Amino acid sequence: MPEDNFDAMKTELRGAFDRMIENIYAARDAIDNPELFPVPASERNLAEGYRYVLGFLLAAIERSLADPLYPRFRRAIQPMNRSTIDNSDAVYLATEIDGNHSYVVRGKALDSRHWRGQPPLDGPRAPQYVIFELASGYAGDSGSLQEMRPGSRINTSTLDCHELQVEEDGSFEILIAPEKPRGHTGNFMLSRRESKGQEYVGRHLTCRELFHDWANQDLLELEILRVGCEWEPRPPIDAAGAIEMMDKIGERTKNPVHFWNAFYAITLETYGKIPGIPSIHAGDEPFMPLNDMNPPNAMGLATGGGQSTNIYSGGVYKLAADEALVLECRLQETPSFMGFHLSNLWGESLDFESYQSNLNQHQMEPDDDGVYRWVVCHRDPGVPNWVDTTGLDHGYLTIRWTYPTPPPKENWPTLDVRKVALDEVRQCFPAQTRQVSVEERAAGILVRHRHVQRRYRQY
Repeated sequence: MPEDNFDAMKTELRGAFDRMIENIYAARDAIDNPELFPVPASERNLAEGYRYVLGFLLAAIERSLADPLYPRFRRAIQPMNRSTIDNSDAVYLATEIDGNHSYVVRGKALDSRHWRGQPPLDGPRAPQYVIFELASGYAGDSGSLQEMRPGSRINTSTLDCHELQVEEDGSFEILIAPEKPRGHTGNFMLSRRESKGQEYVGRHLTCRELFHDWANQDLLELEILRVGCEWEPRPPIDAAGAIEMMDKIGERTKNPVHFWNAFYAITLETYGKIPGIPSIHAGDEPFMPLNDMNPPNAMGLATGGGQSTNIYSGGVYKLAADEALVLECRLQETPSFMGFHLSNLWGESLDFESYQSNLNQHQMEPDDDGVYRWVVCHRDPGVPNWVDTTGLDHGYLTIRWTYPTPPPKENWPTLDVRKVALDEVRQCFPAQTRQVSVEERAAGILVRHRHVQRRYRQY
């Protein structure tokens, strides 16, 4: 390469690096710049805000260094980059693909009898629920709420564990392709689809693994290969590729932070009405009720997207040291998965390894009347279904119910929420509700420590 061209290339690379740093600075501004809708300032909120931005930087690096033609599954959300009001019971795996090509996902599950409505064996088994979803876009990449308009992105295909064909040894294969081959009878996901006159190409494949029994349920084995990559080795990176990579890292750090700040503040109205900005719904109450929860909703604008087989309910808590929320949930039909968890105002799930800041259906204890009663507060009230705020006085409440086959709306779960004094919590529970000892609570935390290490192992 002539020296002049080489020097020009060096200048372009340095410029791309500088642009990346500028975008990271712009992401940082969302922590405390009032024009970017940051959460209310406090020492903890600011510290968590910086962690939040660094988490998006981590995710941006992993996404941007990936190659859609030579994909591999990565942990889209993990303890270092929790965000978007993530599910504390989930492993989020993701990979970028190009839906104009075909791919094969190969996997293996431990005992999965419960996927088919059969009682599982004692010992290790597959996650409670698994779903693969192929989307045409990634929420927040644009940095603008305009991407929430209907039709901006869709799922080209979904496949969950109740539909997944699994061999006796737990192995399975999934073909992903723009068209289904004639005569194909195995697992299949469509990667290119037309909807309302517009063609969508699948770009982002996710696998959600949801856990109930944290002591015994374990991860899938997964790999993905593009059909034909065996004969097409990956070319070495060049300057243009490095520039594109750095530009993506900067944009994928800044844009999601700006998007989600605006989403929480404007769409969910987490901190109340914003003067001059119309509400997305009629009425004077904020969309996310304070110390209450919305009626259950199917996935959509009201939930900020999410898992296609979920019904969601959300709200915001704000509690003093001597206050508590008591929630009552009644089920008409048993879901495949049910989980309740807390998040901070940046949308990061609270520390679920060291605190009982979430509960799922396996961990919860229904009362004798069949009602699930939970209490959210800062200090342990001694009841089984305590959800620990970890000392955070203001945050999100979220419940997920997974129904692969949606029940009629009259059979959806129902919720009642009330704020009470902490010393009145016991009065809200049946007299026979047992007392949980300090030792039992500590044993539960140990199960959490061990599960989180297994869930996020990197070896």
